[in-house]
This record gives sequence, C-alpha cells and structure tokens, in this order.
Amino acid sequence: MILSSERDPRLITIRRGGVLTDDYHHLLALWAADCAEHVLDLFEAVQPDDPRPRTAIAGIRAWARGKIRMSDARAAGGHAMAAARVLRGPARHAAFAAGQAGVVAHVAAHELGAAAYAIKAAQAAAPHGSQEDAGHAECGWQRARLPEAVRDLVLDDQRLRNDICWSVFDHHESWDVR
Repeated sequence: MILSSERDPRLITIRRGGVLTDDYHHLLALWAADCAEHVLDLFEAVQPDDPRPRTAIAGIRAWARGKIRMSDARAAGGHAMAAARVLRGPARHAAFAAGQAGVVAHVAAHELGAAAYAIKAAQAAAPHGSQEDAGHAECGWQRARLPEAVRDLVLDDQRLRNDICWSVFDHHESWDVR
C-alpha cells in the first residue's frame, strides 16, 4: 500500500478538486516512467518474453504526450502489476514499479509507488551486504532526475509517505526541500 488514507490535494488534478495541473501531472508521470525503466532489465532478465511492464512504461509516456487515453495507460499499468504477482525478488519489484508508473495517469500519487518499487528492486538485486548502498544509489539516481517544477512536491511526498513506502526514502540526503 503506497497511498495514504487521506489524499494530498497537491497530487489530485484540478478537475477532481485538487490543485495539480495537467502539466505537473505529466511531469510526475514521466519521472515515474524513468524510475521504472531504470530497473526494468531486472524483470526482463527473468521474463524476456513478457512485454507487459515495458508496455506500461511506454503507455504512461504516450499518455503524457496526449497520444493515448488515461484508461489505456491505467489498464497497461494493471497488466504490468499482474506480471509482477507471480514473481519474487527484483523482477517482481521491477514489474510493480512499471505498473505503478502506468497508473499515474489515473492517480498521480502512484508516482511514489514507481520510485519506491524501483528502489526495492535495486536493493533486492544487490549482493548480500550491499542492499542499503544500492537503495541509496537508486534513490539518488531518481532524485537527480526529478524535474525542477515538481521537485519540492515529490521530496515532500517522499517525506510524508516514507513510512508506508517501506522507509526506502529516508536514507538519502536530508528532507530539506529547496
């Protein structure tokens, strides 16, 4: 579970009563796609003939460009999560990252799920004893790619939802947002 019981209006689109603009929603979706794609090889190494996670990542990018409907991106995300359910370890987490990225079109707050699952995938793939370092490195990689326009929002979201995201965000840098 990566969603809070109380939704943050900053992650709800204006048309649904929040304050998130479409442009920022698209930036969150593209960042989530980047996070998921960064660990996608961990899934594809185990399931090379299963295109569902890659399709979800492509779908969310297409949605952000206005090329497909939200419902199509959301469905592709759901299919990626179905691919994850039968697996264990890094491949499972990588497929869940792709699935979470895909459903950002429907609920922007899933951006953090894509990032958290990608960190879990990197940790699970790391040699014994270096999981924490792998998590730090993945979190740092993700933060370095945050679009400036949504950087403060995402870092605050990480701080607020860290506990329900397996505390994967509390090990890198401070919580100070610019």
